[in-house]
Amino acid sequence: MSQLIIKISCVWMTKHNYDELLWMVTPIIEKEETVMRQTISANERLSVTLRYLATGNTFEDLKFVTAISPYQAMGRNIIETCEAIIILLEELHKGW
Repeated sequence: MSQLIIKISCVWMTKHNYDELLWMVTPIIEKEETVMRQTISANERLSVTLRYLATGNTFEDLKFVTAISPYQAMGRNIIETCEAIIILLEELHKGW
């Protein structure tokens, strides 16, 4: 009865837990594509945020493992994703 454990951007967690977290934050962090640019997927946003939180790497370091611009999009995306996770945790905590 072993759970599948996966490594997602230096964060070890079950695939189920990652997928559940992604499912919960996607409505909050998902952006609409425009003619001017392609959006960064919710999966990429969550993945780079978890990597940032787990490793403490700088945005400059993270640019080598992701296609996200380190100075504009990455910082904003990590902050927005962290805020989304905080909102979700507050909502879950209210139910306890």
